[in-house]
Amino acid sequence: MNHEFAIGGNPLPVAVLGATGAVGQRFVQLLDGHPWFRVAALTASERSLGKTYADACHWVLPEPMPIWARQMPLMASDPGQMDLRLAFSALPSDSARQVEPLFAAHGVVVCSNASAHRQEADVPLLLPEVNPGHTHLVYHQQVQRGWSGCIVTNPNCTITGVTVALKALLDGFGVEQAFLVSLQAVSGAGYPGVPSLDILGNVLPYIPDEEEKMEWEPRKMLGRLDGEQVELARIDLSAHANRVPVAEGHTVCLSVQLGRRASLGEVAEALEGYQGAEISRDLPSSPRPVIRLRQEPDHPQPRLDAMVGGGMTTVIGRLRPDPILDVKMVVLSHNTIRGAAGASIYNAELLVRQGLVAI
Repeated sequence: MNHEFAIGGNPLPVAVLGATGAVGQRFVQLLDGHPWFRVAALTASERSLGKTYADACHWVLPEPMPIWARQMPLMASDPGQMDLRLAFSALPSDSARQVEPLFAAHGVVVCSNASAHRQEADVPLLLPEVNPGHTHLVYHQQVQRGWSGCIVTNPNCTITGVTVALKALLDGFGVEQAFLVSLQAVSGAGYPGVPSLDILGNVLPYIPDEEEKMEWEPRKMLGRLDGEQVELARIDLSAHANRVPVAEGHTVCLSVQLGRRASLGEVAEALEGYQGAEISRDLPSSPRPVIRLRQEPDHPQPRLDAMVGGGMTTVIGRLRPDPILDVKMVVLSHNTIRGAAGASIYNAELLVRQGLVAI
């Protein structure tokens, strides 16, 4: 079936679960005018039920709230009240752990930003430009759990750009180990997020559970699909996570030991030329380019570079030799677009192309 033609004729109705939070708002904003998807339902917690989206949502994005969303009534996250085949989840992890399986059991494909199911063996942890073949796990998930729907997750927002960079290096030279230090924007903590007296003029050198995610999730995405499971990539990762007073854009200082020696020119060529699998290159949310390599010594910067490629491009700069490992660089990705809502939408587009979303 030509999924692009079908979607282009009749945009697929979708739900946004947890629509009033910061990531839920980003879903609403990015889905406004999407060529394949049309928002038909917005859900929220019990205290907001029956209110309109405009009345219940404290809009925090610089882009205006879409007009169509303003008067939409908020619903409970109950699949029995919706006749939909696709849902985007911005639910908190505790809620996602309970709610997302109900939707999957009801025949809904759930593209989730939550961390609740990322480490489950039969749940794809997906970046389309990195591991599109891991969606094969969906078939095993459906058989094992008796679902006609499924859950597909995107990774932690901090590790998204790093994983793209590591994939380009892994394909070109192999990767043995990496050391990474994150400088994470306050928007990654949601809204209202970090108290102002804690973060203004300060750096918080601890984010609960963050370093564990940064050290584990890339190994699943870069791993090899072996039948019904993913064999984790044999890469040693060591991470430090820090919250900094930046609004949008997560920066990571990354040092890498390659599997074989390579010149800086070869590394630059591998990064800048990386395109990912062909199936993921021309979807509506595909990053164009996948990686932007900056030559200036003072880039990437969140304020100037986070929106490259509409916020979907991974921006890398300060590529140079590492005196302990092999190479080091600075990696920037937009945390609420490429690292959150945009990631789930991109995943859904891939699933449509692969025929895993009923249309």
